[in-house]
Amino acid sequence: MAALLRILLQRGRPSAASGRPVGRREASLGTGPGVAVRVRFAPSPTGFLHLGGLRTALYNYIFAKKYQGSFILRLEDTDQTRFVPGAAENIEDMLEWAGIPPDESPRRGGPAGPYQQSQRLELYAQATEALLKTGAAYPCFCSPQQLDLLKKEALRNRQMPRYDNRCRNMSQEQVAQKLAKDPKPAIRFRLEQAAPAFEDLVYGWNRHDVASVEGDPVIMKSDGFPTYHLACVVDDHHMGISHVLRGSEWLVSTAKHLLLYQALGWQPPHFAHLPLLLNRDGSKLSKRQGDIFLEHFAAEGFLPDSLLDIITNCGSGFAENQMGRTLPELITQFNLTRVTSHSALLDLEKLPEFNRLHLQRLVNNESQRRQLVEKLQALVEEAFGSQLQNRDVLNPIYVERILLLRQGHICRLQDLVSPGYSYLWTRPAVGRAQLDAISEKVDVIAKRVLGLLERSGMSLTQDMLSGELKKLSEGLEGTKHSNVMKLLRVALSGQQALSSMFKIQG
Repeated sequence: MAALLRILLQRGRPSAASGRPVGRREASLGTGPGVAVRVRFAPSPTGFLHLGGLRTALYNYIFAKKYQGSFILRLEDTDQTRFVPGAAENIEDMLEWAGIPPDESPRRGGPAGPYQQSQRLELYAQATEALLKTGAAYPCFCSPQQLDLLKKEALRNRQMPRYDNRCRNMSQEQVAQKLAKDPKPAIRFRLEQAAPAFEDLVYGWNRHDVASVEGDPVIMKSDGFPTYHLACVVDDHHMGISHVLRGSEWLVSTAKHLLLYQALGWQPPHFAHLPLLLNRDGSKLSKRQGDIFLEHFAAEGFLPDSLLDIITNCGSGFAENQMGRTLPELITQFNLTRVTSHSALLDLEKLPEFNRLHLQRLVNNESQRRQLVEKLQALVEEAFGSQLQNRDVLNPIYVERILLLRQGHICRLQDLVSPGYSYLWTRPAVGRAQLDAISEKVDVIAKRVLGLLERSGMSLTQDMLSGELKKLSEGLEGTKHSNVMKLLRVALSGQQALSSMFKIQG
């Protein structure tokens, strides 16, 4: 801060930064030969990772991998008042769970670290000093109460609240007097009228004359922490970020960021603002919904690939939308020029069907199936525990047969330990009265079915068993085949209806 004070007292009258003309050129992704593609996902640890954040991270990840680049996780934790304990760890945990781990991060480290903004304060102070030295920034001594009154006055007059730049043109003497009373002022960036035009890789050419609608923004708070606008520019520059893929809510702020790049004499990266991910009804995804956090989906048994699939399927960036795509397929098929500015509408009611497809794919892969067998064994233990009368049901061969028989019918592995499938693991408690209510010939039917199953040399397929049971029913005078099947269903499963009677014993 002492260095900042010296600059404030030594510099002359600020001079306006000249605008740099932006020439028209054809759209380019900036991924040509020799370009080191480096992208970043930069969330604030003010909450756990949710679907909106996952989508932004995913688009950055697949763009980086498509061009053999690096995917960086940077935590923007400069707003210490909103910090949520455990959020930083959760974000990285969930990226790894989703199968899109960063190449560089707070946990993994890397050549451009540290990767938490609260540990990079010296870089922001250096940039602020440079801006003060050239007159592109100035100290602001306005108190929170003054700024609040300014805001209330604007709202009372039905105007958009904005800072009136009252500290912008103070003399050296005035600054010195103020510093004597308030040695830690906030620092504001001087917005110029000539905001540069820029070509967004999604939205095309844009120009926002922010100075006409906004006051000069704070870039360094009085506590020594930067605001988002300064920190993201400084970090993207020092981390060598080549492409910034972020939500469209930051599109208007990009003019501000380009002015900062210009004032610092740095080359800006390419920008691509991604359209919003919205609920099916067009409303915004909200952290208050609770069920949009990745932890929720992981706990409910949804597969990472199904989430990656559905959040790309509802948006753009691919030649066609199809269900069942894996991450390698997403990387191969992704094309940034195909991303449109239309919001993506997410229908989470379709997620079980996406999960069914990806679960079936895993069941059909031998090595993945072995992992599923282990997970299902653990789920059975957890769900039934002491209720297991016969622990042979945990035999891997039996569990694997269950997976193979029910693939395509279940949406989640947890479905197999739901009440509807409990008969696979425990003996149903069925009373004699329940069976007698179905048929008067319970003992006769039971004896004939056991005889059928014990018949020496008889290897029954599903079709053969179906035929034999029909013959058995025909041999019982006054007993319908449907009643025989109902009796067997209730006796074996305790349930009135099953998707297939002939599969319940494998």
